[in-house]
Amino acid sequence: MRKLGLLASAIFATGLLSSSAWADKRVALVIGNSAYQNVVKLANPVNDANAMTETLKAANFDIVEGRRDLKATEMRRALRDFTEKARSADVAVIYFAGHGIEIDGSNYLIPTDAQLERDTDVYDEAFSLERILATVEPAKKLRLVILDACRDNPFLKTMKRTTASRAIPRGLAKVEPASPNTLIAYSAKAGSTALDGDSKNSPFTTALVRHIATPGLDLRKAFGFVRDEVMKDTGNRQEPYVYGSLGGDDVALVPVAVPAAQSVPNEIRRDYELAMQVGTRDGWNAFLAQHPDGFYANLAKAQLAKLAAETAHVVAAEKARAATDEKTRLAAEGAKKAEQAKAAADAKAAEDAKLAAEKKKLAEQERVAAAERARATAEAKSDAAKADATKAAPATGGSQLAALSPADPPKPATPSDLPRQVQVELQRVGCLQGAVDDSWTSASGKSLERFNRYASTKFDSKAASLDALDAIKAKSARVCPLACAHGSRADGDKCVKIVCRRGSVLNDDNECEKRSRSEAKRNVPRRERLEAEELDRPRAQARASRAARPSGQVVCDASGCRPVRAGCRLEMKDMRIGLTNVEVCN
Repeated sequence: MRKLGLLASAIFATGLLSSSAWADKRVALVIGNSAYQNVVKLANPVNDANAMTETLKAANFDIVEGRRDLKATEMRRALRDFTEKARSADVAVIYFAGHGIEIDGSNYLIPTDAQLERDTDVYDEAFSLERILATVEPAKKLRLVILDACRDNPFLKTMKRTTASRAIPRGLAKVEPASPNTLIAYSAKAGSTALDGDSKNSPFTTALVRHIATPGLDLRKAFGFVRDEVMKDTGNRQEPYVYGSLGGDDVALVPVAVPAAQSVPNEIRRDYELAMQVGTRDGWNAFLAQHPDGFYANLAKAQLAKLAAETAHVVAAEKARAATDEKTRLAAEGAKKAEQAKAAADAKAAEDAKLAAEKKKLAEQERVAAAERARATAEAKSDAAKADATKAAPATGGSQLAALSPADPPKPATPSDLPRQVQVELQRVGCLQGAVDDSWTSASGKSLERFNRYASTKFDSKAASLDALDAIKAKSARVCPLACAHGSRADGDKCVKIVCRRGSVLNDDNECEKRSRSEAKRNVPRRERLEAEELDRPRAQARASRAARPSGQVVCDASGCRPVRAGCRLEMKDMRIGLTNVEVCN
């Protein structure tokens, strides 16, 4: 499964991206210590480090240094050399698998030749987490430290305490990075230990290599997927944890690179946008049949993978529901214990499959979203390049125009009717404030700001843009909630007037509240008074009918109740205000 995850990441990276497209320099140091000389050797750390090294190399890191079974002098030299590499890097990553220990609230990573006969030896024979953080500190944009070092530590059994009050608890201590844009990921949360697992790799690293290098996947979401997978695989006995914080923008360890500005064929672009509007498997397959290779073909394949993941999730959810219903039915009918046990096992397996399908669906959706952001940027650059070529053509005797294909005319970067187009789309999604016209006014800017707020976008509201137009067109339903003036309320896609009952008044919060005596004496517009009386008439009628009535048949109206006159009878009539008794005389 791990190899499949690496292969998928590599295929996507080479299909949509090129190594020359990476703008940020990324470096990594991967250490795996298994062959401890003075305690029992560990089986997994070297395997885990090898898997992590392969993952980062497949993700096109500029430098990936893999080190195994380091003694203290070797580990010190590796950290010192890596500090120099981090100085020129935008992203620096250190991964360590092996033994770690906490003493008095500080964490230490242990080289293979450590003896640790006394608790104070840790200061000389091990490396503090602060030293590791100082190594990645020079990186300009992101500093990431990953520790699969929370195992049960055999050094604690023989270590002598020089001070009785010195605390040496299990696992590692909680840490709060002092530098911004720094994350520290533990294989198990502070104060707990991690499991080695029964396979070649630890549960933490197995999940890590599956998600950490997903192109465009935000690191916080990637570690969230790792946490869920590890907790599931360990029966909730191990919970990975991340310390530190990042800003509001997505931060991916392997971002989706934007291709260099180049001519984007209009025909392929139009076909892709048409397939996106159709949004079905047949539509994407038809596009790939016409355009099997290239940038847009890879985007279409990613869209197909997303659809397949969504379909698989629906199927898995239906199977889980059916299995749960079957388990409930057998329990209600008092079936044999063996049948109930089998149904329970089937229901659990179906639920696990559903959760796995949901995780796959979210990952594919995130992958497509990142690819679409790259597409929008690439198309904007292509449009700008074509516009520049068109402007430069007269100065060069038209040679550039002659080089352009007649079937692929340059598209202006900013059409003259762009403000109107954006306003029309803003009106369609319920965000436009004001009327549609040919100029971009302050009201237009406020309308785009409303769209940004409710659609979670960040388009510049000072001017209309093609990117904003494309994003608004992609919305198929209302985005901004209906805003009604005071005295009206939203009813579907319309604003209707609020009418308060007699004796009530509309307050500043657009709600009806009882009118005070002083307000009741004020003059009320005749129209509002009639509307209130219309609302109150059924209630007044009902109050009158419930009033004290004389014995025998009576007839009631707004003025009161009286006995039915001789020779007359009561009949139920359907009046405008509802059903009521009416006196009918022959």
